[in-house]
Amino acid sequence: MPSFCAKSDPQPRRIIFVLFDRTKLIDVTGPVQVFNDARLPSGAPAYAISLVSESGGAVMTDAGIALTTLPFDSVIAAPVDTVIVSGGDSALQAARSPAMLAFIAAMSGRCRRLCSVCLGAFILAAGGHLDTRRATTHWEGTARLQQEYPAITVEQDAIFVEDRAVWTSAGVTAGIDMALAMVEQDLGRKAALWLAQSLVLYIRRMGGQSQFSAALRRQVSGGNGSFDALLAHMTAMPGADLSVPKLAAMAHMSPRNFSRLFTAQIGVSPGRFVEELRVHLACERLQNGEADLPKLAHSLGFGSAERMRRAFHRIKCVAPSEYRARFGGR
Repeated sequence: MPSFCAKSDPQPRRIIFVLFDRTKLIDVTGPVQVFNDARLPSGAPAYAISLVSESGGAVMTDAGIALTTLPFDSVIAAPVDTVIVSGGDSALQAARSPAMLAFIAAMSGRCRRLCSVCLGAFILAAGGHLDTRRATTHWEGTARLQQEYPAITVEQDAIFVEDRAVWTSAGVTAGIDMALAMVEQDLGRKAALWLAQSLVLYIRRMGGQSQFSAALRRQVSGGNGSFDALLAHMTAMPGADLSVPKLAAMAHMSPRNFSRLFTAQIGVSPGRFVEELRVHLACERLQNGEADLPKLAHSLGFGSAERMRRAFHRIKCVAPSEYRARFGGR
């Protein structure tokens, strides 16, 4: 692992991860890997990491892998820079633990940053730490978080949110994005960029939880799966003829019946789905360094750069050129 060039920092910053039974494994190990690999200019670790839980000892994660932790009372008086509460479905139960809430309350007044990954936001919310702040959580929990804690401004499509030194992230791998942003805040952009390259990550991922594949999103909500093969074909061949008559013929239906059933099962019309899919794939290509917009428009079936521009404005509210400037690879 290479040493990362960063701003001078004489002592490693202490990061405490707060765990509970059946926490999601990657909510812990993803951010831990980021902090573990960050380096000071000398090559020394930039962070000292501790895993803690109420009683200490082995904590079983949702993946059936146990992680060794220290008890709360062993670190309650220790200097700490950042406290990160892990996530997973069991966070909802942990949010009702008096010991958990007391520990977070005690640490919140002493740490520089208080953070959560995924549904860990419910633990911070239960302690009042998100009141009057902007926050996010896993997309499946955003509506519930807003309903149960109306004093929070929930950003439903954010990857992570920072508001007055309290950080919250969306589900699963979003904790990695948040950790990289913290490294950039602490050590500078150059250090974060080298770290992202080393871990084969984007230093700035496209900022919406809805970033996952349009085809997958529609497939998940697509009822009985009767269009799965067709969706796979559309994803693999976005530049092909994906008109309603052509798709209907592939599905062995009349165009009218196909449109009706597709819309009922997938949730959008065939034309809208195709447009969403092509824009999503164009975003991926732009992020990966594609620069020739007319060529990209032709390869993805838009027909022209102007039609692609209009589709981007409908789906992303930005032009492809602006998207490329903001998120394009180098």
